[in-house]
Amino acid sequence: MNKIYACAAEIEKREGWKFDLLICTGDYQAVRNSGDLPYMHVPAKYRSLQSFHRYYSGEITAPILTLVIGGNHEASGYMQELPYGGWIAPRIYYLGYASVVSFAGLRIAGLSGIYNGLHYDMGHFERPPFTQPGSIVSTYHVRSIDVFRLKQLEKKEDKKNSSIDIMITHDWPSGITEFGDVNALLEVKPHFAEDIKKCSLGNPATMSLLHQLRPRYWLSSHLHCSFPALVPHEVDVDKMDTHFTHFLALDKPIPGRHFMQVLNFDVECETCDLVLKYDPTWLTILKLTDSLTNATEKKNYMPSAYPPSKDRWDFRPSAEEISETIKIFGCDMVIPENFVRTAPPQQVFLKQSVLVIYFNPQTIEFCKRLGIQDLNGILCSQLQEEVGTAYYVFFELALKNEFLNNSFQIVVSET
Repeated sequence: MNKIYACAAEIEKREGWKFDLLICTGDYQAVRNSGDLPYMHVPAKYRSLQSFHRYYSGEITAPILTLVIGGNHEASGYMQELPYGGWIAPRIYYLGYASVVSFAGLRIAGLSGIYNGLHYDMGHFERPPFTQPGSIVSTYHVRSIDVFRLKQLEKKEDKKNSSIDIMITHDWPSGITEFGDVNALLEVKPHFAEDIKKCSLGNPATMSLLHQLRPRYWLSSHLHCSFPALVPHEVDVDKMDTHFTHFLALDKPIPGRHFMQVLNFDVECETCDLVLKYDPTWLTILKLTDSLTNATEKKNYMPSAYPPSKDRWDFRPSAEEISETIKIFGCDMVIPENFVRTAPPQQVFLKQSVLVIYFNPQTIEFCKRLGIQDLNGILCSQLQEEVGTAYYVFFELALKNEFLNNSFQIVVSET
């Protein structure tokens, strides 16, 4: 991240700009300490702290407000604490498995992970220490419940306007290559040819999402190459009125590659605060679909109009339902800056070398307020002997001059 922020600073200096928000499209690798490294699915030789741990500890602060989704190379133990999103460090916000937030009036949606049909209809059952065979891989696979919830953002009326301004995914929507220069892509990645022919390059579930939500921009990465595309959405045949989604996949963050793109938006509200806010429609969708939350390997197929059923299948919220959600939050949708350190920073961890899992107060508070199940809490409760006392609890005790156990060895998980 140091290099990314340095690159952004150089652009600001050269162009005389000031960036308001940085969006990261996955493989963020939010490693808090060495204990997170075993929970990151990469070859052992690539497991290293990098620079995020310094932002987590507070040694340095992100110079730009940063929005993050998960990819297939993440510190999964940490990300799992925040299934609905939350601050992973000051000024760095993770969108969870799927989420929608607003910034300066722009609606930004995100979907973490990559597609794998084997796990798509399962619940989010994985948990540290990921001893169940294959769970360190399946934990970052996209689930149908998250795509289903995002589809509820589709407008019932007004097909002309987009539901979302910016959509972020790690892998590409399957079939997106039809809308760009596929020949130029194959010159760089000739081995993509067979997957493109079979329409298996990317996530087959998110192409339908693209056509339903019609976002103005769709940003991805994952395949280590840059690829732009323009997807038309026919709105009114008589008036020849067509709306487009601008798709852009970004490359690896190495010199000479297209790994960063600047987007400039004219926002309607000039007085909008440059802060992240909850999206009331999304919160309402979470509340309405809470009964579909599944923390097991059991396949859980999403409701559908067919075959006909008395049960609700369309969870696009009404104005009244959204209004009730806004009341719950007291009409204040600003996301609270309630980041706390659950795991110890690296320097403290080196003295204890204990691997545990944690309840996260951000998730607890959010779920309690909205009245939904705490997915991380469910998983932690299934293995309570491996749940540790969060670092911030010890830190608060130290500030109060109370006893602090320097060993920090509360519970030890088997690794």
